[in-house]
Amino acid sequence: MGRRAWCLLLLGVLAAYYIYTPLPENMEEPWKLMLIDTSLRTFVHLGTFVEFLGLCHFFDLFMSTMSLREAPPTSDENVTVTDTKFNNIPVRVYVPRRKPDTQRRGVFYIHGGGWSLGSAALKNYDLPSRWTAERLDAVVVSTNYRLAPQYRFPIQFEDVYNALKWFLQKNILEEYGVDPRRIAVSGDSAGGNLAAAVTLQLSDDPEAPLRPKTQSLIYPALQALDMDTPSFRENAHVPILPRSLLVRFWNEYLGGDRAVEQAMLCNRHVPEEAGPLLGRVNWSSLLPQRFLKGHAYRAPTFGSSELARKYPGFLDVRAAPLLADDRRLRGLPRTHVVTCQYDILRDEGFMFVRRLSDAGVPVTHSHVEDGFHGALSLPELKICSRMLDEYLSWLEENL
Repeated sequence: MGRRAWCLLLLGVLAAYYIYTPLPENMEEPWKLMLIDTSLRTFVHLGTFVEFLGLCHFFDLFMSTMSLREAPPTSDENVTVTDTKFNNIPVRVYVPRRKPDTQRRGVFYIHGGGWSLGSAALKNYDLPSRWTAERLDAVVVSTNYRLAPQYRFPIQFEDVYNALKWFLQKNILEEYGVDPRRIAVSGDSAGGNLAAAVTLQLSDDPEAPLRPKTQSLIYPALQALDMDTPSFRENAHVPILPRSLLVRFWNEYLGGDRAVEQAMLCNRHVPEEAGPLLGRVNWSSLLPQRFLKGHAYRAPTFGSSELARKYPGFLDVRAAPLLADDRRLRGLPRTHVVTCQYDILRDEGFMFVRRLSDAGVPVTHSHVEDGFHGALSLPELKICSRMLDEYLSWLEENL
């Protein structure tokens, strides 16, 4: 065999080694997922290298690439799509074209992306919003918000909250023909975090024009105190949200200190002031028994109390809704929580479901046994259609 053939063989072996990711046997379309994960890992490595050289921030490279996948606000025969602003926050609004018999449902959607990436214009959010508007005959408001690292907590929360309160005004609802009694707040991942946070805030806000009927949280991030739950241990390297990337997202959102990020990876970042709150995220007492097998609970290690002063988001329910007390939880509307078995955030969703149920909130829990984080944003995979159908069916029945 010649030198060229040996080189080609070696390159092929290296490429296969780089692409191949061990996946659970029950995952659908594994090779498609491996290729998607390979693309993501490549950008992570490239972003890390570019940041090391001082050329740009890690997430700037991601955003410049993701912007190529944005879709213009193009209307079609079923839905009218427009870009506008609600209280100076850019939003994309989807209104069904068919003439309504009554006032329509309203769905306020918040995109994911670790508070650092994404937009309502991305094709993987634009398409589901169109399908939601058409299937439910609903007005869908898909909101943007300012992103880290240029903007940090609580800016993202405030942008979403201000846009939502604007939408909930009587004159705005009348303008779009939305029934004020049939409004849902939804979001995925970091968007699920923001959806839970703004809905919680609405329940306590005396100036809120009204409150939503339901909330839907799709694999939400709900706390940043314990980075050592069973799902963190089991799914630390499962596509498409590895533990290192999630910790980077949280750190950029709450403060941006890379030393804190390293402490988070070791679960040694918890402010001393968090002691009374740890019971609200204690997975050993909140998770179903099947997730506890083989796992011993280790309480997070307290770090410097200075952390709570520098980065108050760690203890703020606007950033970590799972830290809310039972009194506040009792004020929440009917809730739908979607979790995935092979998701690093799985246990946070389970704990929130348990705490909501204990507080008397009507809650539906949809657990996807072969699911993984981000599946709803990958329309090229079959699992996306399946999860979207279940999400829309719940809204159709409960909104």
